[in-house]
Amino acid sequence: MKARWVTASARLTLVASALWLAAGCTSIAADAVNSTTGAVSDAINQRDIKAHAVRSIKTLTINRVAVMPLIDAAPGGGEPLAPGAAETISAELYSQVALAGGWEPTPAQDVDDAMQKMPPTTLGNLDENALRLGHDVSADGVVYGTVERYKERVGADYAAASPASVAFSLKFVDLKSKQVVWTAKFAKSQAALSQNLFDLANFVQRSGRWVRAHEIAQEGVKEAVADLHGDLNLSRSVKRFETGSYGELKSGQQRYSTGPQGIY
Repeated sequence: MKARWVTASARLTLVASALWLAAGCTSIAADAVNSTTGAVSDAINQRDIKAHAVRSIKTLTINRVAVMPLIDAAPGGGEPLAPGAAETISAELYSQVALAGGWEPTPAQDVDDAMQKMPPTTLGNLDENALRLGHDVSADGVVYGTVERYKERVGADYAAASPASVAFSLKFVDLKSKQVVWTAKFAKSQAALSQNLFDLANFVQRSGRWVRAHEIAQEGVKEAVADLHGDLNLSRSVKRFETGSYGELKSGQQRYSTGPQGIY
């Protein structure tokens, strides 16, 4: 009787041990799956823009924003930028700032007029010119920066010999404190899906097409403006934006809307 009880007890012990080990393995497996899923999610949702904002950015009052044209800044000895690179990214930057809402973009014509009265912008006086521009057009902040790389695609949509590649840097200076409170860097070269499986969403959106440099630049500018917009403590109750082509925006023919009725 005692031997039978010992045998039954031993069986119960073995069963309990097996259940404990199974639970432990299940927990480990679940942790591994969760970890892998998180890593994949991070990779898929990873943005190409790398931005940084100072803590005090949330305390700023920003109503009027000026966009200063970007300048060429190809590394010494590197490949020269494609013609019109800085102008293309500047135009996209102005358009995205105008469409973002929550702030009032300084008309491009006002910026052009002010820039004509200033010395040509270089890497040496970039920050100084941004402050001067903001002062001259009565802006609360200025977005400005440089274009380090702008390489056009070589080849056709579905048979590119060399992919497009773009890199630029942006800054946002607060006119009241005269401090740069936000910076961003964007760098991207299109890669084949076989080289980057996490780029599947963009691959599908582009229908497997090799894109042009301005399309990559547009993607980067959108990410940058969205990041800056989210960091600033803007008034969400007033949706103010400009509509129209860049030519209309630049010529001052834009219209403003602040709600269903709009202000034109």
